[in-house]
Amino acid sequence: MPEQRGCEARWPVVVTILAVVLLLAWLPGPIRLLPLWATYVIGGAVLAPIAAVGISAARASWLRAERASTLFFCVAMAVASVANLSNVIFAMAHKPGGITGLQLLASSVAVWVNNVMTFALLYWQLDRGGPEARVRHARVPKDWLFPQESAPAGDVPAAWHPAFVDYLYLAYSTATAFSTTDVMPLTARAKLLMMLESTIALVTIVVVASRAINIFGS
Repeated sequence: MPEQRGCEARWPVVVTILAVVLLLAWLPGPIRLLPLWATYVIGGAVLAPIAAVGISAARASWLRAERASTLFFCVAMAVASVANLSNVIFAMAHKPGGITGLQLLASSVAVWVNNVMTFALLYWQLDRGGPEARVRHARVPKDWLFPQESAPAGDVPAAWHPAFVDYLYLAYSTATAFSTTDVMPLTARAKLLMMLESTIALVTIVVVASRAINIFGS
């Protein structure tokens, strides 16, 4: 979907949502929370209004539908990530013979990646009123301050605004460093969301590391 006047390009978002859906569908049955059909239905429900935004040149009604469906998708996927992670830990502790070590490791990595992409989508939709409000430079309070906004004049374009890749980097950094890097949270909800993402990532990495030690030590 090409970027139109007043409409941020949606193709990175579409790719991310498809990746989240496919990773969830790829999880082994004992780990996966949602049935396959539910995963595909949720993915289709969130992709439909995003496609409509591109086709309708960002009509207000479709923007509202996109925002609502994306936020619902992020909440559902965050809950699914926590539940899937709980299933991984339970399988390690109580069903060591029901799932292979490779499946556990792969499931943990999938949960970690989904965590990053889900929170990237959430940050992208929440900050400053959403993507179209940022394109229009609407006067909406910022949740995050990006380094480009404090850079000397001339180093970045005058009309610069954060796009999806900036929020993907923010989510990736939060999940790997467990703290802020060059993007600073400004609001309480931004700090709480980053704490939640860091916690999920930390527990997932601990699960992966402990399982890897068990596999190589046996």
